[in-house]
Amino acid sequence: MSGAWFAALELVHDTAGRARYRYRCQPGRSGEPRRIEWAIEALRGVRKVRVNPGIHALIVEFEDLLVDAEALRQAILTMEYPDFPLSQEHARGHGAVSPSGVLTTGAALFADRRLQPELQGPLSVAVSMPLFGKALAELMERGVTSHVLEALAVAISISRRDFLTANTTTFLLAVGDYLEHSIERHSDNLLKSLLRPASSEVWVERDGVEQLVDAREVMVGDTVIAATGTVIPIDGTVLGGEALVNQATMTGESVPVARRRGDNVLSGTLIEEGRLRIYAEKVGRHAAAARIANYVEQSLAVKSATQLEASRLADRLVPMVLGLAGGTWLLSQNLQRVSAVLQADYSCALKLATPVAFKASMYQAGRRGVLVKGANALERLAEADTFVFDKTGTLTTGALRVTDSLVCSAGYTAEDVINIAASVEEHYYHPMAMAVVDAASRLAHRKHFNHEEVQFIVAHGVASVIDGKRIVVGSRHFVEEDEGISTAAYADDIERLRREGKTLLYIGYGGELLGVLGMLDSVHPDSAATIARLREQGVKRIIMLTGDHPERAQALADELNLDGFRAGLLPDEKAEAIKELADEGAHIAFVGDGINDAPALSGAHVGISMCQGSDIARLASDITLLEEGIAGVADVKAIAIAARDLINSNFRLIVGLNTSILVAASFGLLTPVSASMLHNGSTIAILLRALAGSGMPGGSKTGEGSP
Repeated sequence: MSGAWFAALELVHDTAGRARYRYRCQPGRSGEPRRIEWAIEALRGVRKVRVNPGIHALIVEFEDLLVDAEALRQAILTMEYPDFPLSQEHARGHGAVSPSGVLTTGAALFADRRLQPELQGPLSVAVSMPLFGKALAELMERGVTSHVLEALAVAISISRRDFLTANTTTFLLAVGDYLEHSIERHSDNLLKSLLRPASSEVWVERDGVEQLVDAREVMVGDTVIAATGTVIPIDGTVLGGEALVNQATMTGESVPVARRRGDNVLSGTLIEEGRLRIYAEKVGRHAAAARIANYVEQSLAVKSATQLEASRLADRLVPMVLGLAGGTWLLSQNLQRVSAVLQADYSCALKLATPVAFKASMYQAGRRGVLVKGANALERLAEADTFVFDKTGTLTTGALRVTDSLVCSAGYTAEDVINIAASVEEHYYHPMAMAVVDAASRLAHRKHFNHEEVQFIVAHGVASVIDGKRIVVGSRHFVEEDEGISTAAYADDIERLRREGKTLLYIGYGGELLGVLGMLDSVHPDSAATIARLREQGVKRIIMLTGDHPERAQALADELNLDGFRAGLLPDEKAEAIKELADEGAHIAFVGDGINDAPALSGAHVGISMCQGSDIARLASDITLLEEGIAGVADVKAIAIAARDLINSNFRLIVGLNTSILVAASFGLLTPVSASMLHNGSTIAILLRALAGSGMPGGSKTGEGSP
């Protein structure tokens, strides 16, 4: 962002839920209507915006229960200018192609043989006029393209009084156009809802009094109160209190971290237990979650310019067909031959077969629990030779499991250590406590130790009394510094567990160290099999990026036989790592689930988000898994490869068949009718092949079998 957008905004007139303003932009600030409309539509309470740049008028419809005309004027005046480029969807506007075009062309097709012959021609011309207008505009702007050829094909059919062919073509083009714009509008609405400022309420402390205010009213310097179960709404520094904060969505750490006075906290992280008073340093659009959202918007704007190769090929072949028709006329002076040549072209099959194949593949992916957001995502996934995985919630479940029970006191067994810890942890809903209770439930000799009332000590652990002796379970800091229990005698064993990437839980009993439990983040059951399948599919490198500690990352990389990893990364560092790999020439598929993964998801050639991932990660990704686990990653990779192979095969068929038809027509071996029948018949056959032949051959949904 780079300063205020509007120099002046005058309220001209307002009624219930509607206001008219006259505006003036700051010097050097764009007055592009779509940019203004899109930005104001994101304000709280705004329903619709219209801009008339000619008279500098701004009309806003709003929810009058949420905002009034004057408050809205102030909000617009304080908006900062968005200095990133507006995506193509936003620049075009949000209006969808009207379904009336589909209905009109469909009705014309239905009525074609039911009308009097003298009415069929005018009807075909009337319903084709929008197509002709679009083709003329494209001809003036870009020259001869496939759209121009489509219009020419319709015009030739009309001139030959083949109204059925003309109406069928016009109808199919209208349907495709409508579906394309509907998908764009839906994606745009999702993005707007993501970037819309939060309307939730936040507790702040002002003049010594805690009060509930709208999140948009929070200012830098406010003291924000965040308690158990709430998401921290700002970036800031803790002024007081203690809490366990789950930062997995932002840093990837699998274990909640303690936060107390002087520590920094980030927006979008969750307080699992405790209460914090936080000095607000970055609020609203400047907070971490909002900055990531802006990063995503810029990345998606770049992606929106991607064009399918089939379309480009179709456009390049158009002049060749027209040239052949002209050459046929010059050599033969036979209009029937020219007409036959113009009945066959590469464009229709190339333009239709490729998207049909992609859509069929997307349908196959959906049946296997994978949502693919666009054909270009499958295209890029087929090319991906490097897969980069986030750790927590992706390769792992995010749930801890006990792997080691270190006994530090004579007379006790490893099972005793787990049973004693579980006895006092069973009513505590911390991830480590739940892991201990789960481990105890799996023991061959499960035993419950009776204890007195359990004391919960925020960000430290729990304490109680068993048989008259104090039992404490928690962090090393809690056991060693607060309780005075030495761990020095077992320093080597503890260091070994730490080097193995284990999360450690200390148990003190009667003033002595009873034991230490080592835990690891649980690996998804299908992670190893998925990685093996990706290697079989030709993936060259599989790498892990994580915000977690290096020891834990090393342990997982060794277990899954990854080609490398980088740990302790912040969100922008993940995106930078992706950029470095891309600069080396890698085609990257990134798989992640958290808010912190969104920049990397957007920056990769293709981004894949987990089903339980954050909303922003799912939006930033090109592909979203709809079911638990990562088996869908290998499934959709196989589908993408199959789609690519099918499209390449269809391309060879289209070129071979249509070249044969064109050559035969130019030599007078085919009449216009037979050329049309062969061309359209082969096109339909290829479309049916594309529709039926896409997807993952063989194998099961869970990934068994080879693609």
